[in-house]
Amino acid sequence: MSTARKGSKTGTDGVGDAAVRAATGRSWTQWFRLIDAAGGRRMDHPGIVAVVGRNGLRPWWQQMVTVANERARGLRERYQTPAGYQAGRSRTIQAPSAAVFGAWTQAGVRRRWLPEAFTIRKATREKSLRITWADGRTDVEVNFSRKGANKTQVSVQHRKLKDARAVGRWQQFWSRRLDRLQRLLERGAG
Repeated sequence: MSTARKGSKTGTDGVGDAAVRAATGRSWTQWFRLIDAAGGRRMDHPGIVAVVGRNGLRPWWQQMVTVANERARGLRERYQTPAGYQAGRSRTIQAPSAAVFGAWTQAGVRRRWLPEAFTIRKATREKSLRITWADGRTDVEVNFSRKGANKTQVSVQHRKLKDARAVGRWQQFWSRRLDRLQRLLERGAG
């Protein structure tokens, strides 16, 4: 996977050359060559970030370019992070953010759509939850975004998964659970 063309298809998450050039002043090919010239194929993630950062990019673009390079060079798989793999899903639900947040934090409501046990480590009302999953090894991050008075987007990221196969299983799991949550809250609202 050493060609920039292949990397552009597999590692850039749909960000094309025109967009990366407009934001950073370089194309994907130019970034990959610059990182390779600095020894990037032998560097860890922080090392590549340092190379990219020396070129004046903001932190978000430093990460985007670094991860794209890692994927293009076969150093990182899709859904892989330094802490393992992650699976994400989201839904936009026709319900106020207080109701969606409450469906996660009120045990009686939660059992109706998500009977699995977990521990909430941190809760920011109607904004986010940080959860330790029942297995004690993986974490779940839940974010809530108001999309109107009675519409809320809920996004779930299940982190520290063992491998890429686990990603697919957890994506299916969260799709089913969020569908159940959506049915529960939209039925209750209607």
